[in-house]
Amino acid sequence: MVFNTKRLKLVACTPEFLSTISPEEYEIGAHVKGHVTELQSDASQLGWGVWFVVDKATDAIVGDIGFKGKPSGNQTVEIGYGIIPSAQNKGYATEAVGALIEWAFASGQVKRVIAECLQDNFASTKVLGKLGLRQIGREDTMLKWEMKKK
Repeated sequence: MVFNTKRLKLVACTPEFLSTISPEEYEIGAHVKGHVTELQSDASQLGWGVWFVVDKATDAIVGDIGFKGKPSGNQTVEIGYGIIPSAQNKGYATEAVGALIEWAFASGQVKRVIAECLQDNFASTKVLGKLGLRQIGREDTMLKWEMKKK
């Protein structure tokens, strides 16, 4: 699964795609490895886990984004994301998160997207606010956000 935005290509994580990435190219986190393990036992997880964010101009992976599993019984997914330091402050997170939220709502399986971030993570609060998610609460140092399908 691959889709394009104006400047980015979002590539759903699969064992095949993962095998093409060298450790020097992009550091693979535990969340990526965990998702690949889940995919091997449940192919329906494809799209509901990790997606790689690729800069179309350079063909370099600039981050990863994704959901923390398939939609819940109440049609909710939680989104998370990270962009490498050298690619931050270029609008990539906003572009990628916005596109993935659009994809989730268009799937017909999602009516609500939630997210959380540290209250002092000003870059993430800016991204989430810019995309129209609204802050719905706080738990310790974490801010809780949501967007409902229109």
